[in-house]
Amino acid sequence: MSQRTFAGMYAALLTPLAGDGALNVPMAQKLLLHLTSQGLDGVYAAGTTGEGMRLPFETRRHLVESLMEVLPEGKRLFVHVGTPDVRDAIKLAEHSATQGAHAISSLPPAAGSEEVMAYYKELAANSPLPLIVYYFPKAAPAAFQKPQELLDICDLPNVLGVKFTDFNMYLLNQLVNRGQLVFNGYDEALAAGLLMGAQGGIGTTYNTVGPVVLEIARAAKRGDWERARTLQFDVNRVLDILFRYPFFPAVRESVRQLGFDCGPMASGDDFESEAQRAQFIEDMNANLPSKVVELIRWPLPAEAAR
Repeated sequence: MSQRTFAGMYAALLTPLAGDGALNVPMAQKLLLHLTSQGLDGVYAAGTTGEGMRLPFETRRHLVESLMEVLPEGKRLFVHVGTPDVRDAIKLAEHSATQGAHAISSLPPAAGSEEVMAYYKELAANSPLPLIVYYFPKAAPAAFQKPQELLDICDLPNVLGVKFTDFNMYLLNQLVNRGQLVFNGYDEALAAGLLMGAQGGIGTTYNTVGPVVLEIARAAKRGDWERARTLQFDVNRVLDILFRYPFFPAVRESVRQLGFDCGPMASGDDFESEAQRAQFIEDMNANLPSKVVELIRWPLPAEAAR
């Protein structure tokens, strides 16, 4: 498949869990179908948002199997297979391939430049699926100390592109100019990433504001940068709310309000109290932009939004 086949907008999927930590299969499938029905091109499973590195390998495999059971025709599943040991990552990649997933991805190991290059070289060479490098300096500060190191890794055979979670738009543009497929990673900079040539996005808040980011992508495609900017400002107002609270618990709660209860986090992170949770919901009701309320069909009256 060509890079064009994989370009598009993907939700970094939340991993729904039951109270005992087991995968909530019906909810995972329900959320996938909801997101793809909105027009998203697919999902990116078991990444940072999906807490893949915290989940047992069997749960990660079960997640892929469950998602592929219901993945609509024409939609795509990217699977984060990152592990400290590249041999385990290869096994997860092989399993993803047997299930029909479309690409794999991986954060770099917590190591220096030579080890990171060796990790990606071995993973790319042994994965049956194309590899999307996960460039996220905040999460992996020891990797990619120099931009050239990222460029060199992207030149490896079987590397499809980059999930680019950084604000360095110059480097993003360099990757695009070298022919790389680039997915914008920071949701608050989606319009900027598309302006600089990114061919799509992978984002956490797409679980909540999928219809809005799709409108940004459509506006960018037709060159309507004023609309893209306006909608980006609306998304950033949502992020302003989410950042006032424990971020991932807040995202999960926002999705729950939309009808998708993803249960507890594998990390155990949560709101400080039920009072804080209630405050977050009140904050969303009072401060969501009216266009966001309309597009995502936030369940409370649109009059509550400013």
